[in-house]
Amino acid sequence: MRVLFSSTRGSGHFGPLIPFIDACTARGDDVLVVAPPGLETLLASRPQPYRIGANPPDDELRRMMDRLRRLPPDEGVSSMTREVFGRLYPDALLPALDEACREWRPDLVLHETYEPASVVAAERHGVPHARVAICAARFARAGDPMLDAALDRYGPGLADRIRSSPYLTRLPASLDPSPYPVTHRYHVPGPHTAPPEGRHHGEEPLVYLTLGSEVGALPTAPDLFRALLDAMDGLPVRALLTVGRGIDPASLGPLPPGVRVERWVPQDDVLGSACAVVCHGGSGTVYGALAAGLPLVCVPLFADQPFNAGLVVEAGAGLAVTPANGSAGTTVTFGGDDVSRIRSAVEQVLKDPAYRTRAEQLADETRSTATCAQLLGLLDPRG
Repeated sequence: MRVLFSSTRGSGHFGPLIPFIDACTARGDDVLVVAPPGLETLLASRPQPYRIGANPPDDELRRMMDRLRRLPPDEGVSSMTREVFGRLYPDALLPALDEACREWRPDLVLHETYEPASVVAAERHGVPHARVAICAARFARAGDPMLDAALDRYGPGLADRIRSSPYLTRLPASLDPSPYPVTHRYHVPGPHTAPPEGRHHGEEPLVYLTLGSEVGALPTAPDLFRALLDAMDGLPVRALLTVGRGIDPASLGPLPPGVRVERWVPQDDVLGSACAVVCHGGSGTVYGALAAGLPLVCVPLFADQPFNAGLVVEAGAGLAVTPANGSAGTTVTFGGDDVSRIRSAVEQVLKDPAYRTRAEQLADETRSTATCAQLLGLLDPRG
């Protein structure tokens, strides 16, 4: 089978495609990835062939992002979906995707939720397509009307055909019921964590701290990371904070006892030995933690993070601490008593076994779903 993959920029968008790309490679399928220039460094480090499309015009994208940063959070998400994911990036990527479908002739197109240009190209050339979720299904569905308006110019009914295409999600049904008619759930084999009593004698529990791959680029990032470090001060834990490649760990100042800061570590490696996760509520981190049976403390900042934090709390698998000074985009900061609230939440999820029990139940549910390879076999149009 020949499978064309497409993504917008950002590891949170491309990351969910990677298990399917790897599964295709393991099956002996032919793979081609089409993405914007922001992903070229990552794609060049991988063995699969790729093509780089265009970026939106710099001036227009810059003006749009400056405007979005000044909007309230809900308005910012709506405008980002409509203008950036529904208009600017599709217009820029469509020529490369159209050429790939015409010349390379894939049997199947797999795209992440917010990359619709590949569907335009697939429909033009009669190629089946499916979506790989990068967020909760109900959050994606709430944004569909914004995409609809942008996609109408490519042809009537395109948005409806996207919604009726297979929707592939890592989140278990009890956590994230799907409104899409053809929903397939899958899991990525990962770490199986040891229970707390399985730690080495005398070793304090390990708490993993992360704000994802995008926060490090924000002007408020050093203050956000510093607040997480301060929240660990005085807790009887070990902690590992990852800050991304754009932040110098030394710039964060003195570390509390038992705390280590790294630019990056393989997430599965740390989840396999952690007892809890403190994060921004990004879909990738939330999925990884719950798939490993770990309770969470979510400190949501923007985008789908407040929604994901709500899912975690509703499921009983963790707690959420909304920043007192929460705002849109790059202006979000921690303030007031946020540090003490985060510290108290970490103490609570470590002390009360009910949070871990619920997280482990979700992990068991996740492991009962299909593998990526099994879904590829189901989606193979050759039968």
